[in-house]
Amino acid sequence: MRVLIVEDEWLVALEIQNVLEDLGHTVVAIAADARKAREAVAMGVDVALVDLNLRDGLTGPGIGAELVRSGATVMFMTANPGQLGAGVPGAIGVLPKPVEHEEVKQASIYLEAVRFGQAMPKPPSRLREFTH
Repeated sequence: MRVLIVEDEWLVALEIQNVLEDLGHTVVAIAADARKAREAVAMGVDVALVDLNLRDGLTGPGIGAELVRSGATVMFMTANPGQLGAGVPGAIGVLPKPVEHEEVKQASIYLEAVRFGQAMPKPPSRLREFTH
């Protein structure tokens, strides 16, 4: 699975990347702002993990919506889940930060199943799924 991490906190992004790569996924890019995220879409993205507040402000919701329109499966990971309100149409949901390694692992398994139409495992317990 090809994953884009949209996160401006470098250490958080590297920890997520390590978990994903240990599971055999390819992290196509780490994007700290909207411009970098848009550039990464050209590399082919199956799944995107998107923070809300990035280097260029509260651009995560818009980036998530763009990624959904481009065909990516999107899940938000943020310390401020209330900023999403009812959610972003087409996105899976939001996982509140801080996120433990096991939650990242569960989330990636869940997102892979959603993306590729596999048998649905149990989602991470703290995942708030969007209903649209």
